[in-house]
Amino acid sequence: MGAFILAVIAICAGFLGALLGLGGGVILVPGALFISSATDWISPLTPQSAVGLSVMMMIFTGLASTISYMKSGFVDYKAGLLFFAGAAPGAIVGAMLNGRFNVDSFNLFFGVLLIVLATIMLIRDYMKPIDFFVKRAKTRTFTDKQGATYTYGYPISIALILSFVVGTLSGMFGIGGGALLVPALLVLFHFPPHIAVATSMLLVFLSSLVNAGSHMALGNIPWAVVLPVIIGGYIGGKLGASTSKKLQSKTLVVILRIVLLIMGIRSVMIGLIG
Repeated sequence: MGAFILAVIAICAGFLGALLGLGGGVILVPGALFISSATDWISPLTPQSAVGLSVMMMIFTGLASTISYMKSGFVDYKAGLLFFAGAAPGAIVGAMLNGRFNVDSFNLFFGVLLIVLATIMLIRDYMKPIDFFVKRAKTRTFTDKQGATYTYGYPISIALILSFVVGTLSGMFGIGGGALLVPALLVLFHFPPHIAVATSMLLVFLSSLVNAGSHMALGNIPWAVVLPVIIGGYIGGKLGASTSKKLQSKTLVVILRIVLLIMGIRSVMIGLIG
């Protein structure tokens, strides 16, 4: 029963992760911890093993969705590889810092992080465009299916610093980095939503390889339940990437706001209540 429930959660996590460029950890990590604490269906999970399970799933979620996005032409390969260069060392640092959390502190900080991200997305439409970084970068243009044209770009040094922070938080919380990177790409660098999500999933896949290796070395992978989770994540990733192509850009941003806010409030409440 426990393996089946985790597979279902992984399908949902992979679907939303690929749809929004999150990687799926925002769903799987709190979901796995809840199942572990509320039932006896699986062996108890620590925050470290839940994160280890999440990064294993994100390898396959990221792979499935990245392949799909590659076929659609939405992936910015140059940007994705540059962000990976900064995120990879950050993922190693984050995996080591993850060992300092207990369940309550992990849920609290995890929730605060998601609420901050949701808030950024909620106020984005009311903020004046932040052109500071785009004006100092080599730009490119993209026109989506609705005819909207975007001009976007990023200074290399800022991109590396940002991606290092993203990688560190990804290693700490098992969220793949997309939940952090997508808002930054949208707000700071003016990426088109579909390009931001697709490029984020490339980063999720590449950084998850490094992340998984780090958590393996630290003994954080619960191997007994890995298989159903990676199968579910792969299926969900393919479904999410396929669905994303059919949605308008504004719809993606709305869904992203709602998912982050709900999951953030839930995790903070769990962390405070204990």
